[in-house]
Amino acid sequence: MRKYEIMFIVRPTVSEEEYKEIIKKFTDVLKSNGATINEEKNIGQKDFAYEIKDFKSGFYYLLNVEANDAKSISEFDRQARISDVIIRHLVKKIEG
Repeated sequence: MRKYEIMFIVRPTVSEEEYKEIIKKFTDVLKSNGATINEEKNIGQKDFAYEIKDFKSGFYYLLNVEANDAKSISEFDRQARISDVIIRHLVKKIEG
């Protein structure tokens, strides 16, 4: 299995309830495409060094994921790109 670390930033204008729904939606995308989530961490709201899409801060969320193939990661990446609530995301393959 391949291991990945995924971090994404959610707009700071969402409510706590919306934030929970967004997290569930994106973790379900991974799970429904065959990935296993080993660890989830809500890092909280952080200020940016510079504005991103007219926002000065955002809610950070970190996932450690295992997947047999890139299908789940590709689908997560696709949906995060078209989402209006995800400001930025990063998927990193962990070697080893």
